[in-house]
Amino acid sequence: MTPRSIALILGLLTLCNPARADELIVVGTGDGVEMLQAVAQRFRAAEPTIEVKIPPSIGSGGGIAAVGSGTAKLARVARVLTDAERARGLIYVPVAKIACAFFVHPSAGVAQLSGEQLTGIYAGRISNWKDVGGADQRIRVVRREEADSTLTTLRATMPGWRELEITERSKTATSTQEAVETVRLTEGTIGFGPYSRVLDIGTQVLKIDGLHPLDPRYSSSGEVAYVYKEGALTPAAEKFIAFTRIPDASSVIREFGAVPIAP
Repeated sequence: MTPRSIALILGLLTLCNPARADELIVVGTGDGVEMLQAVAQRFRAAEPTIEVKIPPSIGSGGGIAAVGSGTAKLARVARVLTDAERARGLIYVPVAKIACAFFVHPSAGVAQLSGEQLTGIYAGRISNWKDVGGADQRIRVVRREEADSTLTTLRATMPGWRELEITERSKTATSTQEAVETVRLTEGTIGFGPYSRVLDIGTQVLKIDGLHPLDPRYSSSGEVAYVYKEGALTPAAEKFIAFTRIPDASSVIREFGAVPIAP
C-alpha cells in the first residue's frame, strides 16, 4: 500500500467518523498493538474523559504518513525515523524494547532451535520438523516483507540473517497479526514477530541457542515508539505520552514481556 493510498483511506475514515475532541486515535504499526491497547485501557481509568483508540495496523510507514499529513496527531512505529522525516519536524519518542521472537504451531513438536537450524529452515535447506528433533511433518515457513521492522531487526542482529535468502516456498504475511494467526491455525508453520505473552496462546515460542526472547542475553530486539509532528501535539496526546512513562503503564508493558524505555 502506497503512502498516497494510505492517506486517502485515512482521509475517508476521518470524514466518515471524525475524532472527537476527547478522543485520540493512535495509528501505525502492528508491533506491540495488544500491549498499547492495554496501556490505553489503563489510561482511560486514569483519564475517563479521554478515549484512546489503537486501531489495526497500517504499518509504521502508514502511521508516519498520517502524522506528516496532519491526518493523525500521534502514530505508533517500529522503526526509527529517517533523516528526511526528522527534517520535516517529526519527533520520535521510544516506548518499549521488544524482542524478535520465533514461534511455531504446537504440532511441530519443537521448543527450541539452534541458530544454524533456524537459518536452515528459512533458507529452505531443512524442510521437515523431524530433521530438527520434531514431528514427521513438512515445515511451512511464514515470512514478512523485506521492509518489515522485525525482519529488518533480524537482519541487523541475528547471526546468519544479514545475507539470508528466505526460501521462495514461504507465505508472506503483511502484518504481525496475520503472521501470528497463520501460525496458530496452520499445522507445521513457523513465523516471527515482536514478542508478546499473547504468543503463548496457540503457539510455541522458541528458544534460540537456548535463550528465550525474555532472556536479557537474547540477541535480537527492536523498539516501539510514538511519532508526532512538532507543534501539533494535542493535550490528549501529551497526556497519553506522559502516562506511558509512569510506573502504572510500565507495569502493563512488562506484563506483555516488553521492557519500558525510560525518557
